[in-house]
Amino acid sequence: HTGKECVSMFTITFMIEGSDPVVISANAGEKLLDVARKANVAIDAPCSGNGVCGKCRVRLASGYLDAPINRHITSEEYAAGWRLACMAQVSGDAVIEVPDIASAYRSRMKVADLSSPEEIAIFEELHQKLMDAGITFGSDLSFLPLELTEPTLDDTMPDNERLLRVVEAATGYAQENIILPYPVLRDLSWVLRESEFHVKCVISHDGDNRRLMIRDVLPADNTDPIVGFALDLGTTSLAGLLVDLQTGKILAKASGGNGQIRYGADVINRIIESDKLGGRRRLQDAVIKESIIPMLVQMYRSANINPRRIYRMVLAGNTTMNHLLLGLYSSPIRMEPFVPSFFQTSYIYVRDIGLKMNPMAELIVAPNIGSYVGGDITAGTLVSMIWNSPELSLFIDLGTNGELVFGNNEFLMSCACSAGPAFEGGDISCGMRATDGAIEACTINKDTLEPTLTVVGGEAPAGICGSGIIDIIAELFRTGAINGKGKFIRENPRILHDEHGMGSYVIAWQKDTGSIKDVVINEVDIDNFIRAKGAIFSATQTMLQSLGFDASAIERVYVAGGIGSGINMKNAVTIGMFPDIPLDHFHYIGNSSQAGAYAMLLSSEAREKVFELGRSMTYLELSNEPGYMDEFVAACFLPHTDASLFPSVGQE
Repeated sequence: HTGKECVSMFTITFMIEGSDPVVISANAGEKLLDVARKANVAIDAPCSGNGVCGKCRVRLASGYLDAPINRHITSEEYAAGWRLACMAQVSGDAVIEVPDIASAYRSRMKVADLSSPEEIAIFEELHQKLMDAGITFGSDLSFLPLELTEPTLDDTMPDNERLLRVVEAATGYAQENIILPYPVLRDLSWVLRESEFHVKCVISHDGDNRRLMIRDVLPADNTDPIVGFALDLGTTSLAGLLVDLQTGKILAKASGGNGQIRYGADVINRIIESDKLGGRRRLQDAVIKESIIPMLVQMYRSANINPRRIYRMVLAGNTTMNHLLLGLYSSPIRMEPFVPSFFQTSYIYVRDIGLKMNPMAELIVAPNIGSYVGGDITAGTLVSMIWNSPELSLFIDLGTNGELVFGNNEFLMSCACSAGPAFEGGDISCGMRATDGAIEACTINKDTLEPTLTVVGGEAPAGICGSGIIDIIAELFRTGAINGKGKFIRENPRILHDEHGMGSYVIAWQKDTGSIKDVVINEVDIDNFIRAKGAIFSATQTMLQSLGFDASAIERVYVAGGIGSGINMKNAVTIGMFPDIPLDHFHYIGNSSQAGAYAMLLSSEAREKVFELGRSMTYLELSNEPGYMDEFVAACFLPHTDASLFPSVGQE
């Protein structure tokens, strides 16, 4: 393009499905992915622009880009304009189409149908288990109905003193021990007069009952409930609950993707991004403005809830997610000696992070216990109940990081491994979260290699979630389609090879699903998943060995994580992800982080138990264990390089 080389600045126009075009100036040679980030255009980039995942696909509609052909883009696709945003450099004015699939991290927000017993059964069961363990339920937030005398010319007492005097009479607290914060004082005079001095206060007591906090003053006839918000904040996805804190009833339940994923699928890349100029704000906005707030808006609508009636939020997330949500400096988490800003916090309000709920809504963060073991695990450990049993049990949370807790009612040890996002569909070419259209279970005919699929929502398959990936790889291995290294070794119409010789298995044909492409799993996907499962198994082995145990000591295994409606434990053993112990030892307990946050909302005793677990748990830093890397390398094989560890595999 003659003459273009002399120009150093160009105009890039991003055309986004369902949105107005975004126009930005860019320097010659600048990476298109970096330009998109500056323009706040969401392009999925799980590998954070390292050219590995192939998911940042965009289409050059017109203009110029410097972009090489690579293994993620076929010759036909390249001719049609497809490019990887992380590999493309600005070399002229360009119009870029950002397809909806490029924003797949947003994975359609899902609001649960609470009329379905399955959606709420886990919370009812947890309620009973905790009560059986001696933990009582009941919120410390409550209504206090009051009737005040109206002021007159003979009684000109100011409104705040008038209220405090009546509260003192009703509760027995001395006025100096009753807190009336500014957000309540600000509206007090108006509320009193609108309600003709017939009101009810939302009150709470501090831990030792020495002080009383007035969190709101409402007209006496207001029928809004006292609501709490429980949030499981994962690296890839998030899940929330709105709960009536007086009855325990779940008012709304929803899930969605974490918008931070376009800055990298793993926590290390996000920490690196947060260190850049304005990075902390970008990461905080991505999770709050693009993920949490849209999810809350849908939940408010489905439950007909006024956001000002939310008086408490409980956050259960890993250590890095907690830091990035709060906008904290997080680099020390990834650098020796791996020291985070906090393990436990207090006196944080929801308004501090820009969420609009009641101005006095407090933010309770489930405690972290290490740089890579956070509040999602302390909350999940509560749900697993391993702290209440003499049996030696293993709790495993499958997510972008794999976290494990081993022990019983006498001791608990935890560790974390970097499993990558494969369990939640990341790093997999057709991977997706466990939402409608995701293949969550699969069997494959040994002779024909024809698959039988179970799809979330009963829709046409659009991709594969974690539980489906486990099944597919296990079935391909069982049928002899792949070898222990994950390479295809059988010939079949469903097994294809590209121009580079890479093999892939077609799970669902485009012509049958009406999708934009075939749903496939290829050798790179399988290799990524073998590394993820290898991280889990090697972490298990290393932690057991550090305590002088082997797998035979495990009496119960509790598996958590939102990777599907359940895990085929036999298949998980077949691929070498879990130890080869009796299958009846395994129990899938769903999203334990969310369930733990729910319990913390409704019970001050459950909250204290989670904080106690955080204080008492020993944290094992795997990077300091000399044998861990050897264990990991040995586990990157199906099922393992040491076949004696998996005697049941291969037995039909």
